[in-house]
Amino acid sequence: MKKLRIATMVTGHFTTPPPEGIIYAPMDIAVEVSEGLAKKGHLVDFYGPEGTKVNVNKVVTSGLQPLKEPSGEAITKGLNVGNAEINKIFNLWDQYLIAQMYKAAENGEYDLLHIHPADRALPLALSHPKIPTVYTLHDPIYPWREEIFKLFSTPNQYYVSISDAQRKPAPGLNYLATIYNGINLNLFPFSDKPEDFFLFVGRIAPEKGVAEAVEAARIADVNLVIVGPPVTGSYWEDRIKPYLGDKIKYIGHVPYRELCNYYQKARAILVPIQWEEPFGLVMIESMACGTPVIAFRRGSVPEVIEDKKTGFIVENVNEMAEAIKKIGSIKRKNCREHVEKNFGMEKMIDKYEKEFLKIIKQGS
Repeated sequence: MKKLRIATMVTGHFTTPPPEGIIYAPMDIAVEVSEGLAKKGHLVDFYGPEGTKVNVNKVVTSGLQPLKEPSGEAITKGLNVGNAEINKIFNLWDQYLIAQMYKAAENGEYDLLHIHPADRALPLALSHPKIPTVYTLHDPIYPWREEIFKLFSTPNQYYVSISDAQRKPAPGLNYLATIYNGINLNLFPFSDKPEDFFLFVGRIAPEKGVAEAVEAARIADVNLVIVGPPVTGSYWEDRIKPYLGDKIKYIGHVPYRELCNYYQKARAILVPIQWEEPFGLVMIESMACGTPVIAFRRGSVPEVIEDKKTGFIVENVNEMAEAIKKIGSIKRKNCREHVEKNFGMEKMIDKYEKEFLKIIKQGS
C-alpha cells in the first residue's frame, strides 16, 4: 500500500492543544486523524503556530505566533484593533499557513493537503489546480457558503461531510465521502451507575439550546448540570442565570479529558439544538460512557442516535421533558455498543485513509 505524504491544518489562531477554556471540536478531529494516519505509517506534517504539539512526522510553524497565547490572552490586546480587523487578521493567519502548505506541495513534498477551514483555502486551491485538496466540513452549509464553494470549484478540491444531513443544502458539491467523527473510546469509559442529574455540555450559545435544556429540566423537575466555557451577554443574563440554584447548576469549563467524569454520572445528556447540527461530538462521547441522549430532531441527530434504543429524538421542549421521565427504559450498554460499532476512532481513520488513497490512485 502506498504511503501518503499529507499536510494538514486546522487553525493559525491558537496552538494545538488550545489555550485553557477554548473548545474547538474541529481541532480534536484534526489531531485524531493526523496522529492516526501517522501511526499507520503515513508521513503527516501538521501546520500550526508556535507552541503546537501533535504526534506526527513534523509540526510546521513557519515562525507564526498564535493570536492567543497559552494563557488565553490575545496578542492584539492593547493595539486598538476592532472586531472587523480581528476577523481579517484571523483569515490572514490561517492563509499564511495554508500558503506555506501549497508552496511545499508545489515543491513535491506532499501528495495531498487536508484543510479544515475550507473558506480560507479556496483561492489558493483554485490557483493550484494540480494539488489535491481535501476539506472536512465542520459547519452547516448555509446558502451563501454553497455559492462560494461553487464559485471556487475545481476538480482538485474535494469535500468530506461529517453527516449526510450536512449535505442537504448543497447536494451538488464535489463530495469525497461522508465520514462520521470518531472518538478514542479509552477516554470515555462505560459506566452503568448514573447519579441523579441530567447534563448539558457545550458552548453557552442560542444555537446549542442551553435555555431549552434548562426549561425542559424545570418542567420535568430534575437536576441539571451545565458544562461550558464562561460567557457573558444578554442570552446568559436573561435565559440561563435567573434559573441557577439547587437544581440547576453551572460548573463552567471542564477539560476534554475530564468530561467523562460527568458523562458517566449523568442519567442522560440533553441536546435541544436550535440549528442543523453537522454532527455533535457530545452525543457520541456521552453514549460511549453509557449515557443516553435526548435530542431535538435537527441536523445529524437521526444519524447518530437510535431512537428509543440509545436515547430519544424529540420535537420540542415538552417532548424532551416527557422523554426525561422515560429515560430509565434505555439500556446503557446499548449506548456503548452503538458507539463501538459506528463511531470509533479507528473506523474514522481507516475511512480517511481509504478515501485519500482513492484520490491518489485516480491521479496516477
